[in-house]
Amino acid sequence: MPIVRNLGRAASQLLQSSGCGCGVSLVPVRAIGVSPRQVASDASFHSVTFSESDHPRVLITGGLGQLGVGLAKLLRKRFGKNNVILSDIRKPADNVFYSGPFIFADILDYKNLREIVVNNRITWLFHYSALLSAVGEANVPLARAVNITGLHNVLDIAAEHNLRLFVPSTIGAFGPTSPRDPTPDLCIQRPRTIYGVSKVHAELMGEYYHYRYGLDFRCLRYPGIISADSQPGGGTTDYAVKIFHDAIKTGKFKCYLRPDTRLPMMYIDDCLKATLEVMEAPAEALTMRTYNISAMSFTPEELAQEVQKYVPELQVTYNVDQVRQAIADSWPMNFDDSNARRDWGWKHDYDLPELVSTMFSYLGSDSRIAQAN
Repeated sequence: MPIVRNLGRAASQLLQSSGCGCGVSLVPVRAIGVSPRQVASDASFHSVTFSESDHPRVLITGGLGQLGVGLAKLLRKRFGKNNVILSDIRKPADNVFYSGPFIFADILDYKNLREIVVNNRITWLFHYSALLSAVGEANVPLARAVNITGLHNVLDIAAEHNLRLFVPSTIGAFGPTSPRDPTPDLCIQRPRTIYGVSKVHAELMGEYYHYRYGLDFRCLRYPGIISADSQPGGGTTDYAVKIFHDAIKTGKFKCYLRPDTRLPMMYIDDCLKATLEVMEAPAEALTMRTYNISAMSFTPEELAQEVQKYVPELQVTYNVDQVRQAIADSWPMNFDDSNARRDWGWKHDYDLPELVSTMFSYLGSDSRIAQAN
C-alpha cells in the first residue's frame, strides 16, 4: 500500500507540474492511486481556508440548469476564469462553452467524477444536478437515481478528497404537516414529492457526513428562483418566470396555480449572492448546516398586478394544474430565515417591485408593444 500511495503521489505531482499553462485539464487523465468506495470509519477531514492568492478550485455539477451558468460567471469574476469548471451531461451553448472551462460530468459515474476532482485539484464542489418537482413526479425512477444515488457519489468523493461541498435544498423539502407561515429552519418536513424527499435526504446525509467525518457541508433551502436568463424548467414555481415571457411575446398568460397561492420567491442575483456568502462564511459562524433563505413572498395575482404596470393590456387566466397545485399547497407560504441573517449576515436586495423592473429591463418590456404600434 505505501508503494501504491507513493506512485499515486508521484503521478499527481507530475500532472500538476505540466508546463502547458492551461490551468485546467479538460480531458480526465487516470492517475495511479487507491480509492476505497466507502469512507473509512476513522476518517478525519478539515475545511480548507483560502488566501487572496490561493483561490478555491471549483466544480459545478448540473451546471447548465437555471443557476449553474450564473454561478460560474459570479465565481469566475471572484476567483479567476480557469479556477471554475462548469459541468453537465448536455451540450452547452457556444457562449457558455467559450466563456470558461466546461467538462462532461455524469454524477452517476463515480469513477469519472472522482477523476475530474483529482485531476483538476477541486477544492469546492457545487452540486446542482437534480430533477425538479413536476419533472421528478413524471419520472420517479430517474429522479431517485439522479437526486439520491448521484448525491451519494458526490458525498463520498467530497469526504474522501476534503472538499467544501454545497448542495442546494428547496421549499419542496417541506410537506403539508409543516408550519407554513412562517416555516422555520427546524420543524416537521415530510414532503410528498420525490424531489422533496430527495432534498430532505440530502440535508440529513450532509449533516451526518459533517458530524461523522468532518465534511464541510453547506446547504441553503432556496425559495422559487426567478431569472431572465433561463426558460421555465418544470418547477412548480416556474409560473413566475413564464409570466414575463408570455407578457412580452403574446400579452396573454395562463397560470397553472390558483391566483391566491402564496409562495416564497427570490431573484436569481440574491440567490447567487447568498450561495457565495454561505460558502465563504467562517465555519465557526455557522450554527447549522442547512439554512432557509428568503427575499419576498407573493401570489400569482400579486405578481400579475405588478407586471401589468409595465404591460397594462396583459390578459391573465387561470387553468389550475391539480398536480402542481397540490405540490404548492404543501409548501411554505413564507420562510423564516432569521438564522441566516444572524449567523452570516444574509440580506436580500430585491423585493417584488425591483424584481419586476429588473426582469423587464433584461427581457425588453416594450418590444411587443413597439411591434404592435
